[in-house]
Amino acid sequence: MAMRFSRDCDACDGDGQCEYCSVEFHLRAKCINDQTLDVTSKDLYSSDHTVVPVDFSDSSTGIDNGESKGIIIVKLRRGQELILRAIARKGIGKDHAKWSPAATVTFMYEPDIYINEELMESLTLEEKREFVESSPTKVFDIHPTTQQVIIHDAEAYTYDDEVIKKAEAMGKPGLVEIHAKEDSFIFTVETTGAVKASQLFLNAIDILKQKLDAVRLSADTVEADEQFGELGAHMRGG
Repeated sequence: MAMRFSRDCDACDGDGQCEYCSVEFHLRAKCINDQTLDVTSKDLYSSDHTVVPVDFSDSSTGIDNGESKGIIIVKLRRGQELILRAIARKGIGKDHAKWSPAATVTFMYEPDIYINEELMESLTLEEKREFVESSPTKVFDIHPTTQQVIIHDAEAYTYDDEVIKKAEAMGKPGLVEIHAKEDSFIFTVETTGAVKASQLFLNAIDILKQKLDAVRLSADTVEADEQFGELGAHMRGG
């Protein structure tokens, strides 16, 4: 059975204290020697084996790095002990930010970059290097063979206009033109690790579809009421 949202759980009236909408974690650790003991998320014992702390280790590499030991909760010295009981509940970011799996989300129109080759060829190699280096990000580069300025990574452009200002300062306005493609954009999603970015995006699309279906149904309902009046409401059981 899938874990329920605590606010929607009818088994405990939404207080988040039942087996259907909450999971208990227990931890007991004690340092018994002179070496500092790292207590991590790996030391938490879950009452439900399907709900466990996020593991940031990369099993594909086969490397046992520090991250594979879990997230450090506390460090204990000799004689110190930690006993705790924690309750995990399922929620959404709309209720509280602590439930939001998204760390950073950015949206940017895809840049359309045009280089005026005729003007560019009028520059010396040193001027071309100055032009390329004027961009805070590596958008442009110089071809090692032809010595021509090329677009290295268009998506790295941040609409800072630095290269345009540089071209004007060099007396070459129109050396490069950059416009935003209004029908194409770059959407970047970074998560906290609780959910993979790809899965988070797909889940968000599914929720958006549900909301749009609800709006469409609502619009159809209003239209039916306008056409059939009380009959339309009666057909819906109203």
